[in-house]
Amino acid sequence: MALDRLDALETRIRDLVKLVQEVKRKNASLEEEIKAARQRLASQDDLNRRWEKERIDIKSRIEKVMGEIELLECVDDPKEVALD
Repeated sequence: MALDRLDALETRIRDLVKLVQEVKRKNASLEEEIKAARQRLASQDDLNRRWEKERIDIKSRIEKVMGEIELLECVDDPKEVALD
């Protein structure tokens, strides 16, 4: 009877050891996935910053051109003076 209980305990311990090893493998795999996801996120953040800077630069250039166009329109308009 005592040997049967010892065999059962030994089997349960072996199963637990296998379970712990499997959990460790899965944990290592998940840590690698997290590391890769963080790297992708950092890369995407850098890309987003560059796009935002480019967007601001383009906006500034467009505003400058629009200002120059307005100046040209002001130069052409003095001839249109109402003589009432």
